[in-house]
Amino acid sequence: MEWTGARYADQPTVEATTWVAAPPGRVWALVSDVTRMPEMSDELQSVRWAGDAAGPVVGARFVGRSRHEQFGEWETTSTVVTCDPERVFAWAVGDPAEPSAMWRFALEPRNGGTELSQWMRMGPGRSGLSFAIDAMPEKEQKIVFVRLREFERGMTATLEHIKHRLEA
Repeated sequence: MEWTGARYADQPTVEATTWVAAPPGRVWALVSDVTRMPEMSDELQSVRWAGDAAGPVVGARFVGRSRHEQFGEWETTSTVVTCDPERVFAWAVGDPAEPSAMWRFALEPRNGGTELSQWMRMGPGRSGLSFAIDAMPEKEQKIVFVRLREFERGMTATLEHIKHRLEA
């Protein structure tokens, strides 16, 4: 990832993509099962569906617990905002009208397998990163850049995990 100089209010994004030698249906079954995401992440520790939700449908909510060496531990509630089977699975972290982040998996049939991408956008709502920026406003661009780079590394690892699991 190259330096962008982005600020949090710019709602910067990051994306990683890979090709998986598996049909979209098999890839979808894994990426839309949020309870399996902690297996593929160093930061995300656990996920459970909230309320009456038991699977991926628009409006379903889930609670995730995360841990980061510098930020500590926290819990967020996310809402599924797009659920187009075998194509797009996306969720908003926090208030869907003003999320602290948006996350998305996109699947595209390609060359007998699936092109899989994971994308995220920071903001516009406040997040844990906002507290670091509040404490060191002169370092906002560096704080945002470092976190985007961490997300990019984590997303690349997640996609490699998915690829390995489905191609094994």
